[in-house]
Amino acid sequence: MQIRAARKDDVPVILELIHELAVYEKEPDAVRNTPEALERHLFGDHPAVFAHVLEDEGKVQGFALWFLNYSTWEGVHGIWLEDLYVRPETRGRGYGKALLRTLAQTAVERGYARVEWTVLNWNEPSILFYKSLGAQPMDEWTTYRLTGGALEEFGTPGAA
Repeated sequence: MQIRAARKDDVPVILELIHELAVYEKEPDAVRNTPEALERHLFGDHPAVFAHVLEDEGKVQGFALWFLNYSTWEGVHGIWLEDLYVRPETRGRGYGKALLRTLAQTAVERGYARVEWTVLNWNEPSILFYKSLGAQPMDEWTTYRLTGGALEEFGTPGAA
């Protein structure tokens, strides 16, 4: 098993894994990302998104895609884990834990205050896994999202 920073030639397999994750999360048609967009965001002039891949058995078996957030109270960055995914046939081998440990090590090395992510309420296997690592749910917080028509309406100059 090897974990490493993603390379440009990993873009197709990362996008494949993103599609697998969407199927797992019961949103198989929700992915609109493209190889070109993913490559631009990961490897453009000023990348703001980062990824690690886990290789074993001669192929990429999982990935973690993340970006920096910032705590105004702590005065330092943190890591927002957007996606963590391990192929179903290779789960139970410690791959997810190894990917998360890599992000935790990055946070510690860089002096970041935290690693955060969301998990679907129905995803009990992942919730139990995260709790086993010492992660705690932020039960007093609710995630809000402005998207689609509501985003367009609110974000259009001159809108009500």
